[in-house]
Amino acid sequence: MIDVPPSDLAALVRGAAWTETTARGLRPHRLPAWVGRQLGDPQLAAMEAQPSGVRLAFATTATAVEVVLHPTRLAYRQVERPRGAVDLVVDGAVLASEPLTGGDAVETDLATGASVLLPGAPQAVAFTGLPAGDKTVEVWLPHNESVEVVALRADAPVRPAADDRRVWVHHGSSISHGSNAATPTGTWPAVAARLGGVDLRNLGLGGSALVDPATARVIRDAPADLISVKLGINVVNLDGMRRRTFEAAVHGFLDTIRDGHPDTPLVLVTPIFCGIHEDTPGPGAFDVTELAAGRARFVATGGGDPSSGRLTLRVVRDALAAVAGRRADDPHLHLLDGLSLYGPADAEQHPLPDALHPDAATHRLIGERFATAAFAAGGPFGATRG
Repeated sequence: MIDVPPSDLAALVRGAAWTETTARGLRPHRLPAWVGRQLGDPQLAAMEAQPSGVRLAFATTATAVEVVLHPTRLAYRQVERPRGAVDLVVDGAVLASEPLTGGDAVETDLATGASVLLPGAPQAVAFTGLPAGDKTVEVWLPHNESVEVVALRADAPVRPAADDRRVWVHHGSSISHGSNAATPTGTWPAVAARLGGVDLRNLGLGGSALVDPATARVIRDAPADLISVKLGINVVNLDGMRRRTFEAAVHGFLDTIRDGHPDTPLVLVTPIFCGIHEDTPGPGAFDVTELAAGRARFVATGGGDPSSGRLTLRVVRDALAAVAGRRADDPHLHLLDGLSLYGPADAEQHPLPDALHPDAATHRLIGERFATAAFAAGGPFGATRG
């Protein structure tokens, strides 16, 4: 096996803003370092370091590849959470997935808020039996655990892969981040990107799709041929805004994106169905009864009359439609109803297991529906459009 020199590893990383050099290796980050310094939010820092959509991409004739990772996962003392995985994609086809077992855990006691670091060892993930001949290999890093890439080796030389696909930048909440998806290629944006034949940069950030101006500036400055923004659920379950401030913030968010991408197709996606927040404002919280039974489930705790400006998902969908309507002079802005991706009837057939996030099968369903709506000929991301 041939080790890729550490100095060459960063050139193989796709879907990240930058790579941090650590004592062990490289840690990919999905947001530029200045965002963390500016906002100082631990939740955002934890989420942007989870490399959803980030992969090592290279061309090679190798038939065996090994990547050594040191993961760091967020764990709860009261609830068992599924581990992440590493996926192998060859010439666009998902060929294998290996679960993570090693690395560190930051374990939090939900009753007290106290956290403790549980150290562990790095993990080598090996893939063998790759197809013969020259090919493009992508090693997709876990969507739900931060990782340090310690080493990459193969039984033939590797080189950065050429990629002439259109770049799709997507921003959303933990649902876009991939919460409850089983694998990194199984998050709904990854499913849609594969069906659409595009190069994904996933800015789905668990708990952090809060219409932050800094995130808009990141999108403004990012190379992008296609952009989508899915807003609403985090603002509701944080109880972070009222309708008046939410609409103004969304206008400002879109204005900033347009400063860098005036003519880029931009899809504004309203929230998917979530029964607990359809008519009940936030804040959202863990259901303490379910926690006592060792299960994670969410509830909405807010009250009050939505006519006072408090946000529910119904109010958010109406507000986003109003925003899009006021921007009718932008021919490249498109509104996509999240209920067409996952609606009330789907909730009967595919209920959200924790009342907030879709399961693995539903991630696939949402990704397939988004691809049909956005990437089909004549759609906002269709190849026939400008």
